[in-house]
Amino acid sequence: MQEIVNVVGSWVWSYWLIGLCLGAGLLFSFLTRFLQVRHFRHMIQLLRSGKESERGISSFQALAVSLSGRVGTGNIAGVAAAIGFGGPGAVFWMWVVAFFGAATAYVEAALGQIYKEVDEGQLRGGPAFYIEKAMGQRWYGCAFAITTIFATGLLLPTVQANAISTSAEIAFGTNGSIYTFLGTISHTKLIAALVVVAIFGFIIFGGVKRIAHVTQVIVPFMALAYIVLAIGIILMNLSALPGIIGMIIGDAFTPMAGVGAAIGWGVKRGVYSNEAGQGTGPHAAAAAEVEHPAQQGLVQAFSVYVDTLFVCTATAFMILITGAYNVRAEGATAFIVQNMPAATDPNSSAFTQHALESMFPGFGNVFVACALFFFAFTTVLAYYYIAETNVAYLRRFFTFPAEMVVLKLLMIGAVFYGAVRTASLAWGLGDIGVGLMAWLNIVAILILFFMGKPALKALTDYERQKKEGVENYTFDPEALGIKNADFWKNQNT
Repeated sequence: MQEIVNVVGSWVWSYWLIGLCLGAGLLFSFLTRFLQVRHFRHMIQLLRSGKESERGISSFQALAVSLSGRVGTGNIAGVAAAIGFGGPGAVFWMWVVAFFGAATAYVEAALGQIYKEVDEGQLRGGPAFYIEKAMGQRWYGCAFAITTIFATGLLLPTVQANAISTSAEIAFGTNGSIYTFLGTISHTKLIAALVVVAIFGFIIFGGVKRIAHVTQVIVPFMALAYIVLAIGIILMNLSALPGIIGMIIGDAFTPMAGVGAAIGWGVKRGVYSNEAGQGTGPHAAAAAEVEHPAQQGLVQAFSVYVDTLFVCTATAFMILITGAYNVRAEGATAFIVQNMPAATDPNSSAFTQHALESMFPGFGNVFVACALFFFAFTTVLAYYYIAETNVAYLRRFFTFPAEMVVLKLLMIGAVFYGAVRTASLAWGLGDIGVGLMAWLNIVAILILFFMGKPALKALTDYERQKKEGVENYTFDPEALGIKNADFWKNQNT
């Protein structure tokens, strides 16, 4: 199984996809005149705008739901894997893909807002919706929806669930094991799997509002606590920080693991972590009640900063400052750098847990296990919402008996399966899911740029109104030459 997953993953994550992710971010950064820099302060101001309603959620809630998908295992275990296979320089390329990816995140989120619709009293939208409405290609929209249900419903939850159970095992030990048809499972992993499945099932049967209310409380708290602890470790080793930054930048251009490994792993784990271009962010963005689509686009661009430039960087600095990492080129047998036991799985949270445990003995392992529980659990909740939205999209054309119940049961099964399997297998499955979605979504938003530039027209319109100092923003898609934006058209009648 692991070999099959590795082969498929190498096809999906070829250098073509890596170039596509970087190229799209660079293109949209120039086209938007680097909105990620120009509007940085305004992004923060927009977090206070927008109100929760019966059919939608606030801008901050949408950011929280989106961040709950972005801030997850990739920020803790994913960073360690990027360093382990790509060297310290991979961190630099994570920064690059995040900076340019913020513009991509704006484009896809604004498109999600422009082409959203009301479905059974709830605001819904995402790539499947804007592909159909803006491109006029229903088959493409259905292809994205099916791929996303497969990815976020079955593949990606395995990574998050595995991170929870593996970190718990590292923190509390195996406490014995049992033999099953899935292999040998430690008691700790089994208990963790059952707890996560029970809580997950309770929340997802409560609907998107319950998901939004849970994530808006948990996400800011867990991210802040994690960053504060990381800052504490950095301050305790402040004299080492310039050398660490120099090592990251130096290794980015003369990488010990090879140029391809540094860039490839930096981009792969960067996209997995911040999800810019992957097509997941627009689902939460579309559910927000805002005055203008560009507002939520800018809020989602800010979420990329929070994820990669804040949380991922905190993890990278902790790992590198404490020397809790190995470096080995993928497929090689010998280590380039070995500071940890050879058997340590770079796809697990072990490096990050060791980094904190070395600074806070008796506390670090447990803290990371708890942080990973919250990070990963809210990410699985976000995945459910995304899968649910795409099932709702397909429901307009196809009839599925009890489709939402089936989705919930399949996701519960995927969560349990991921929790009891190995980290490498779970990450391999997750990489395939991320790659497939990124291919379909980035190609789509590039095509939409050449077809009519709806996201850029929305930005220009918003900037005009902002410059004029209007109190209440409006969005008239027909006046801008944007067709099939039915929700906004009806808002104006």
